[in-house]
Amino acid sequence: MSGTSTTSGSSREAGTFVLPERSLAGVGSRPFGIYIHVPFCATRCGYCDFNTYTAGELGTSASPQSWMEGLRRELDAAAQMTGAPAVDTVFVGGGTPSLLGGDGLADVLGAVRSSFGLADGAEVTTESNPESTSPQFFDRLRAGGYTRVSLGMQSAAQHVLRVLDRTHTPGRAVAAAREARAAGFEHVNLDLIYGTPGERDEDLDLSLDAVLSAGVDHVSAYALIVEDGTALARKVRRGELPAPDDDVLASRYERIDARLAEAGLTWYEVSNWATDGAECRHNLGYWDGGDWWGAGPGAHSHVGGVRWWNVKHPARYAEQLAAGALPVGGSEHLTDDDCHLERVMLTARLRTGLPVAELDAGELRSADAAVADGLLVRKGDHLVLTDRGRLLADAVVRTVLR
Repeated sequence: MSGTSTTSGSSREAGTFVLPERSLAGVGSRPFGIYIHVPFCATRCGYCDFNTYTAGELGTSASPQSWMEGLRRELDAAAQMTGAPAVDTVFVGGGTPSLLGGDGLADVLGAVRSSFGLADGAEVTTESNPESTSPQFFDRLRAGGYTRVSLGMQSAAQHVLRVLDRTHTPGRAVAAAREARAAGFEHVNLDLIYGTPGERDEDLDLSLDAVLSAGVDHVSAYALIVEDGTALARKVRRGELPAPDDDVLASRYERIDARLAEAGLTWYEVSNWATDGAECRHNLGYWDGGDWWGAGPGAHSHVGGVRWWNVKHPARYAEQLAAGALPVGGSEHLTDDDCHLERVMLTARLRTGLPVAELDAGELRSADAAVADGLLVRKGDHLVLTDRGRLLADAVVRTVLR
């Protein structure tokens, strides 16, 4: 299949996207993941800047059927290019994958199996909106081979959900988590967003109470970011809503960390907590610099130091695949400096920490200064963020790299 690249230095041969042999050489010896992007949503949340589309925005230009046909073609091409290594992790994200229903998501995993095959003990996750799930939905997922579910809860306070333009009722996420556990899912995640304008300490406590009552083994909690171009950003710009306050965000993070730690969920990445053994292996693959193929409109991939991304619109995505072309919108070869920068940025956010051996002499001096300031601590041959350092993780990384 041919492809288009918009970045100089990309792998190209006569208009064809090609992974160089040096990138492919280690495929299969490293963990290999598949990310699948489902670009469909019933409504658009005011804070979201993901590559998603409602039915009204797409009209007749694309559909779940044309997307699925394109996905099968892309996965077949990916398997041919990479030699079809057994897949260690699959993550279906979006968008709202649960809009495909249990049968549709089973078909998605079936397409991965058909093109690649799954490694023994593979982790298979799908995101889901609580409102588009049911006990029957979770039963179908388990029967189809999914091992993990991630549910978008965001908050248990109705007025907070309203600011975020979330459509689910406050209690539905907890009910869905319990239904997933009843269907046999050992690993269930709930997502929280904190720092929404109008959120109070008692609202966050209500959300944490709900999360802990659900019996989940993984929680992701993200500070609200006002992204340019979103409805939320327009409201903040017009003065209709206040911008999130950094001091409030720090206080909320500490509150979340304390409550989750007390309940036996330990941080393993700055924004993620889990019980022992329940860490998301797919996301750890990203943070550890692993290989993955991102399939679907706008999905990003990385194999052996080459990164590329697909065209965003579902119609163009399906059209290019139907025409025999990979839907690559752009790509880049990561230099040694690029790889070093990313390893420092990502591993510093992990509880396992940043390997000291990764740093040059100047960076090590900067890291030692961060240790003296109480932002990092040496643990063996790694540097790990302290509790205060986690609040300033991005600044700590900038300090080490300067």
